[in-house]
Amino acid sequence: MTQSQTPWGTGVTVSVFVAALTAVAIVVLTLGLLRVHPLLAVALNVVAVGGLAPTVWSWRSRPVWRWFVWGSGAGVALGWLATLAMSH
Repeated sequence: MTQSQTPWGTGVTVSVFVAALTAVAIVVLTLGLLRVHPLLAVALNVVAVGGLAPTVWSWRSRPVWRWFVWGSGAGVALGWLATLAMSH
């Protein structure tokens, strides 16, 4: 697939959707874990993201899955920022 054949419109739409779903999931789960114990929330986020990152990063060269990779990366970052903003 050449640069001119890249489906940017569809790909960016998928990335934004995946980012939104990922961010919401992280915020909801982390805020729930913060009620139990803050260190538990941090530890589980680090383990989950650290464990999934190598697998997800290996998908970035696949034509369709690369949009999921960029969306999930942005969603994790946005989810952590939103959680920090909401927890204070």
